[in-house]
Amino acid sequence: MIGGMALVAVAGCALPAAAQIRLTSAQGGPPVIVASDLAVFEAREPRSDLPCTVEPSKPLLGFDLRFHAGYQISIPLKELAGTENLLTVLFRVTPEKEGESPVYFQQRIHVPQIEEDAKGDALLQGSFDLGEGRYKIDWIMRDRLERVCANTWDAEAKLQDSDGQLALTLARDRVEATEKETFAEEPPIERSGTEAPVDVRVLVNFAPQNAQSAALRPEDTSALVSILRQFQREPRIHRFSIVAFNLQQQKVVYRQEAAANIDIPAIGKAIESLQLGTVDMAALAQKYSETEFLSNLIRDEIGAAQPPDALVFAGPKAMLDRNVPAGELRAVGPLDYPVFYMNYNLNPQSNPWRDSIGDAIRVLKGVEYTISRPKDLWRAVTEIVTRVVQSKAEKKSAAAKAGARPGS
Repeated sequence: MIGGMALVAVAGCALPAAAQIRLTSAQGGPPVIVASDLAVFEAREPRSDLPCTVEPSKPLLGFDLRFHAGYQISIPLKELAGTENLLTVLFRVTPEKEGESPVYFQQRIHVPQIEEDAKGDALLQGSFDLGEGRYKIDWIMRDRLERVCANTWDAEAKLQDSDGQLALTLARDRVEATEKETFAEEPPIERSGTEAPVDVRVLVNFAPQNAQSAALRPEDTSALVSILRQFQREPRIHRFSIVAFNLQQQKVVYRQEAAANIDIPAIGKAIESLQLGTVDMAALAQKYSETEFLSNLIRDEIGAAQPPDALVFAGPKAMLDRNVPAGELRAVGPLDYPVFYMNYNLNPQSNPWRDSIGDAIRVLKGVEYTISRPKDLWRAVTEIVTRVVQSKAEKKSAAAKAGARPGS
């Protein structure tokens, strides 16, 4: 689940999902909570008038560099049997830091008519985002008969010692609703006033981890978009050229040239056109068509009229039947800028071999990074930009020395 909440049924009927909203007053301050709900919150004791089981999930750091926490609720379908019902969920998340106020969330779920002899359970999942810190969660669910299911738990969002340098996107002791839109616009940031602003060209293969999958999993899409967001947040980069493609479909679905910001919503609209699991008949008739597509893509981007300061490939492993011939890549000639590959691979132990894009990057004398955890992404982008800045400084210094030689 990407964000908010979802309600599904196991061995029963499908129940509709509804949006989770953050509650505030008309003036934007704390909401007014009815006395009965407030009494349950303050008691902080479990209730099971409406039988349910609550399983909290530990806050985990996502590729978007914020902690995602939540829960799963199991309700026997027989408890919801009969005419249409309405479940109202209300919960609050309170930072333990002194002086911080609780944040309230609500969701109303319309339950269709369910047969009296329905078997199985309905599952309700919810999520919210946290900054580092300790929190108390108080949770209530009511049905139309005013039966109450309630629980409470504590949560801690904490970076590992090795992740201490990560620049999280949610401040300490902050609580926010989980972003439901994967391709939401990234807020602009203030660019650094460096003398050598960086111009990057990023090519992202929007493909699932499992090459046989007929759809992009939400978690894969989110991770690939997070790669773009991390570049967007790097203040030393002043210009972005983006190419979104799918190797299986042998298709470039989006292109953006030399822009001040990455148009992530436009990329999202373009990705909707992908039809994974289908292959063009002409491509089937052509042996090694995926290899030819990749070869042409690399040559076209290397031969761009305005060369970037760095060329970056990103995406899951692409294990083609044939790699791009090294001779074709060497024929392009030595590049005047560095090349990188950010290989998104959640389980590198299961497939430790170099893929076809990685092989091409090796021939081009580029650097490959494996992106398995959020800190891998942060460190890779930071190191890539640092390398590019250093490369530009070295070129500038070499040019200055050449110009200062006698007789030059």
